[in-house]
Amino acid sequence: MLAARPRSGYEIKQLVDTSARFFWAASYGQIYPELKKLETAGLIAGDDSSRGARQSTTFRLTAEGKRAAREWIRKPPEVLETRDEGLLKLFFAGSIDPKRAAEIARERAAISRAKAEQLRGIADALDEAGQPSEGPAAQADAGSLTVLRYGIEMSELAAQWFEDAADDLEKQTISARVGARG
Repeated sequence: MLAARPRSGYEIKQLVDTSARFFWAASYGQIYPELKKLETAGLIAGDDSSRGARQSTTFRLTAEGKRAAREWIRKPPEVLETRDEGLLKLFFAGSIDPKRAAEIARERAAISRAKAEQLRGIADALDEAGQPSEGPAAQADAGSLTVLRYGIEMSELAAQWFEDAADDLEKQTISARVGARG
């Protein structure tokens, strides 16, 4: 995020919350220690940008940081991690509360539909605004737009998958009840 322009930790968090959080979440508790590590390693430098009593540091990539960013972007991804509490609950529902499994799947479908709508709203705002110089839309290069499209399509796919799973789980529950009655 510093490759695009210098930013404070607060600005990085705002940008994460309006863009990257849909596929890579980060909290202040992660951002500030990481900024400190990068600064210690000489990859970024911080400049005091305090205004009045509010302390702030604006960070920018150093020449070494720019080289490290280019090296990182050239390497294949090392981390592919999915953390989805809805899937986790669905995974355990059969052991804890089988009747709840279909409800969990429907809840997760609704969340996916809402996420797709939210991402479509971002896409629509980008289409209407053109290319603004501030805010999350300022990050709208070809790569970020491709990731936005991925987010929309994967959310739509997940919503459909969870709806289908809920239908299947309801059928299995009915079959199990009928089978138990014999």
